[in-house]
Amino acid sequence: MTPAPTQAADILAFPDPGERRLRLALRQLDAALTAQREAVQSFRNELGALRLALGGLETSAIDLRGRLGEVAEDALQAQEAAAELMRTAEAMEQVAQPR
Repeated sequence: MTPAPTQAADILAFPDPGERRLRLALRQLDAALTAQREAVQSFRNELGALRLALGGLETSAIDLRGRLGEVAEDALQAQEAAAELMRTAEAMEQVAQPR
């Protein structure tokens, strides 16, 4: 034999549909804000990586500019040396030609 209940069961009221929709909308808004925070943080991380890459690129460009200046100077010296050799060769040809 089961004992008789001593008190009545509490009955929970179902939330009204308007309140349910509001709660759902708030949960969706919270999820959207969380996703937005994550996206903004990811964007900031990518900006940091881009900043580092651009810094490295700037350093490389400065190094390249310096090397190109050295190559241009070497090319100018080679051109002057070639012109000097041409003058020497022409002078030797004149000396070697019979008169």
